[in-house]
Amino acid sequence: MDQICNSIGMKLVKIPAGTFHMGEFGTSRNEMPVHPVEISNEFMMAHTPVTNKQWEQFKPEAKQRRGEMGISEEDDSAVIFVSWHDAMAFCKWLSEKEGKTYRLPTEAEWEYACRAGTSSAYWTGESLPREHRRDNPDSRDINRSVSDDGSDPLVVKISPANPWGLHDMHGVVEEWCMDWFGPYELPARRTLEGSLVPVKDPIGRQPGHQGTWKVTRGGSYEALVKHLRSASRMAQHPDSKSRFIGFRVVQAKPVVSEPLNPSPPPGNAMNVNQSRWKWGNDGREDKPIWNKPRPFINPPPTLPNAREYHLYPHNHCPAITYCDNGDLLAAWFSCISEHDRDSFVILASRLVPGAKSWQSPSLFYKCPGRNMTGTALFNAGDGRLLHFNGNDEATSWNSMIMTMRESTDNGMTWSRARSIGSQHGFRNQVIACTRRLSNGKLVQLCDAVPSFHGGTATWISDDNGKSWHDPGVGKSYPSFKEGTTGAWIAGIHANVVETPKGLLAFGRGNYINERTPRSFSTDGGETWEYSASPFPTISGGQRLVLIRLEYSPGTPLALFSFTNPRRKDDEPLPEDGMEFKDASGETRKGFGLFSTLSFDHGATWKHQKLVSDSSGDIYPCMDYRMSFKMDGTHSEPSGYLAACQTPDGMIHLLSSALHYSFNLAWLKAPLE
Repeated sequence: MDQICNSIGMKLVKIPAGTFHMGEFGTSRNEMPVHPVEISNEFMMAHTPVTNKQWEQFKPEAKQRRGEMGISEEDDSAVIFVSWHDAMAFCKWLSEKEGKTYRLPTEAEWEYACRAGTSSAYWTGESLPREHRRDNPDSRDINRSVSDDGSDPLVVKISPANPWGLHDMHGVVEEWCMDWFGPYELPARRTLEGSLVPVKDPIGRQPGHQGTWKVTRGGSYEALVKHLRSASRMAQHPDSKSRFIGFRVVQAKPVVSEPLNPSPPPGNAMNVNQSRWKWGNDGREDKPIWNKPRPFINPPPTLPNAREYHLYPHNHCPAITYCDNGDLLAAWFSCISEHDRDSFVILASRLVPGAKSWQSPSLFYKCPGRNMTGTALFNAGDGRLLHFNGNDEATSWNSMIMTMRESTDNGMTWSRARSIGSQHGFRNQVIACTRRLSNGKLVQLCDAVPSFHGGTATWISDDNGKSWHDPGVGKSYPSFKEGTTGAWIAGIHANVVETPKGLLAFGRGNYINERTPRSFSTDGGETWEYSASPFPTISGGQRLVLIRLEYSPGTPLALFSFTNPRRKDDEPLPEDGMEFKDASGETRKGFGLFSTLSFDHGATWKHQKLVSDSSGDIYPCMDYRMSFKMDGTHSEPSGYLAACQTPDGMIHLLSSALHYSFNLAWLKAPLE
């Protein structure tokens, strides 16, 4: 076996030229179709991921991060918290130092080298023996598959090498590859015998478009074993610095290859009208307008398996905005499980002016192999739509970065997503609440913690979205008690509005005197004072929304929330509810989704009303997992709410399943 040891003590082994079948059948759609690939030139590949000792010769100051989070402590531990750009800079430095070409491997080179002539799920066969695992469980129900003896899981070369002399190809750290992530394509040519001609030295990139995500391969020390397979593909934002991602290098010729063809646009980006819509005044009139709620998640009628359309059973966390062409645009996540990385996608749908129903959902945003909990959409009022999204390291929403992109053509095309910060962590789970303040600043709220209680972070941009800062970072955890102050909004899933005296916010959790917490800031979101609101508490499966009705007379505040915490299917209806006045002046108790208005910037609240009618119709809720009967005393019992108001004065409210639309006059009118 040909080996060399370079100037920084890195051992590289020779990988022969050859052909193999790339991908795997019956797994993720990202790994199909399986197709023949030719690696036309031999190359040298590092026999382990880059270690701390090797990395610190390039960047000595990095030694200060040794052992962060209790891992990657040793000289021979794989380096982590390096972005794709960092890895490329290391390759450039090493190339200049030695006068040889070092680079990241393409993902085709990586998979070819990992397989080492095998065609099974792992180079070890169809299963991965215990000696090749670190803390890798077989399923999410098992915390660890091997005993945790306190040793550093990132020490390299503990496991045996594959037949070509490469260690740690299955696990330890995910490894950056050269490629932008893109779908596989079958080769365009066949031999005279009908066999596919192998694709030669492929690299994932699309003409005229850099892409958004860089490929990572190999899985990490805590990933499920199925994510360590030779064919398993993931990706991450190139700015990302994660405890799960490192890299290894190759000494090889530069890659010259034909680019992949661009993917066709999704349904929400097709046939988008670019004419500016002439908004009417219907919603501003004194006549109440109430449109019966309709589903905004409409499975495509011609497809028997909605999953092939990226539509999964669990659809949650909606966001909504209006476009300048008159369309409504909604986005939300769809998955099999919230603790998932394979099925997790962000979908979108449009409601075109005059249409009776929303379009079928289509793919809006996806970082392959990552959980992406939390979405926000916003019409910035300057010709731009803004989209914010959380992007986790792995399977949950514990450790995220926030990404942002823009559209100037009503959401038909979007800029390449950029990260707001590169270090994964708390305070980055996006909530559907984006606001522009009167001084021009933009505000984006994010959950500060991944648990039920813990508060909300206030991200602020002073330059129209170019840069952002979170004034609560590094501040002490607030007590969230009546009259106290802190740097975070009380409660998660919060919403905020501007008033003449400051910022007003309500959230879920961190309850004060058994009421929804109220937070108020007089210094632009730097500090908040906490008090109890007049509103009942809400629970899991519920999210309130607070907006200012800018296109209504008096520009009141409107709050939408629930009269009671969510009940389980086998629990009786709650006894408390809320009292509402009907048209005759009588008071009756009601349950479920309600609205209330404030014409004095949140000092007092009037016109409390169930968001309901007396029809007795049955509607779905909680993404079709439950249903409810709408009548004069009952409205939707749970759901994650999001809202916007269009310039015609109409208010558009989304729950986890339904789209409601009405005007201010309807909110002010008593119950039927």
